[in-house]
Amino acid sequence: MASYDNDISLLNSLIATTLDSVEGYRESAKDAENPQLKSNFGERATERTQVVAMLRDQVRTLGGTPEDDGTVLGGAHRMFVNLKSMIVSRDDKAVLEEVQRGETYLMEKFETALNDRNASPETLRVIEQAHSQIASGSSAMQGLGSTTTGY
Repeated sequence: MASYDNDISLLNSLIATTLDSVEGYRESAKDAENPQLKSNFGERATERTQVVAMLRDQVRTLGGTPEDDGTVLGGAHRMFVNLKSMIVSRDDKAVLEEVQRGETYLMEKFETALNDRNASPETLRVIEQAHSQIASGSSAMQGLGSTTTGY
């Protein structure tokens, strides 16, 4: 039987980072004042939750235990953002900039995973599907800065 330790580790890393994204979008929805931003952030959180479910299913298929927490780095980043928000007024532009920064990081994580030559073809297909969903949401977020009035 083949060992899928690399695949499981890779997928769990993506799960943890995507969970950070879910939590980041939920927090951003709370911080945003613009109803369009609140709605978009909520939609992205839901989409990312679906991506997490897809990745977890693959981990289970491979015989592993799926990650159920975000990363320490993600938690630290949220704490920093919350601390920063106490010092500096949080306007929608600042919230959107934080979201876009997170999107860039998440996309880089998935692109690195897609280039993992040790991952099985099945796992790479799941990662590609998840990447496509994330890329779609990421494009929507990047476009919000230019289409939402006042940004």
